[in-house]
Amino acid sequence: MGIKNKAASLIEEFKAFAFKGNIVDMAIGIIIGAAFGKIVNSFVSDVVMPTVTAIIAKCGGQNAGEGIKTLVYTTSEGIAIPYGTFIGEILNFLIVAFAVFLLMKKFLGFMQNMRKKKEAEAAAAQATPPAPSAEEKLLTEIRDLLKNK
Repeated sequence: MGIKNKAASLIEEFKAFAFKGNIVDMAIGIIIGAAFGKIVNSFVSDVVMPTVTAIIAKCGGQNAGEGIKTLVYTTSEGIAIPYGTFIGEILNFLIVAFAVFLLMKKFLGFMQNMRKKKEAEAAAAQATPPAPSAEEKLLTEIRDLLKNK
C-alpha cells in the first residue's frame, strides 16, 4: 500500500468521522454554548453585578460605587486578592449550571414521554390483531368449503 493510498484512506476515515450526525450536532452545541456563555457573562457583568453593587452601597459598603468586581482584599503584606471577580465567576457558573439543568430536565422529560408514547402504541398494536384482508377472507372461505366437502 503506497503513501497516496494511505493518505486517501486516512482522509476517507476522517470524512466518515467528521461528518457523522453526532459530530456535527456536537459542533453546533459547542457554538451555541459559547454564545450562551457570552450572554450569561454580559448578564452577570451588566445586570446582576450592578444590582448587587447598588444593594451593597445601600447597606453602607465601602467603595461599592466602583462595582463589586473591583472589590479587593489586601493582606498585611500588601498582597491583593480580587474576590469581587471571583464572586462574578461564581454567579456565571451558577446561571449556566441552572440553565443546563433545566435544559436537560426538559429534554430528558421529553425523551421519556416519547418513549412512553411509542411503548403504548406498540402495546396497542400487539393487543389487537389486524383485520384480515379481502384476500385472506376469500382464502378462509375456500378453506372452509373444502373442509365441508
